[in-house]
Amino acid sequence: MVSLYNVQKFLYHLNRDPRVQQRYKDDMSALLNEYELTAEEREAIEAGDIGKLYVLGANGQLLMHFAPLLGMPWAAYIEAMREGVRKYGPVRAGIYAMTTST
Repeated sequence: MVSLYNVQKFLYHLNRDPRVQQRYKDDMSALLNEYELTAEEREAIEAGDIGKLYVLGANGQLLMHFAPLLGMPWAAYIEAMREGVRKYGPVRAGIYAMTTST
């Protein structure tokens, strides 16, 4: 899924590059324009909605580094992922995709 790749690429760059982190703080909109994201993905990033990003398929390893950039402690990060599943349903894509049957 190309779009999921771009979400994860954005998170990877944000987590590892202080210049990208500064751009995120200074002009998030311009930074996000550089990544091909769906409206739903972009809204989740802009809102800092860890749970929605998780359900959309973002890798938990990337999200666990994004959470502190949002000021989110570890326990809140874990709960945000759980709440995302409760609110938005099963993980839709990526390595954490859930199935409804065995």
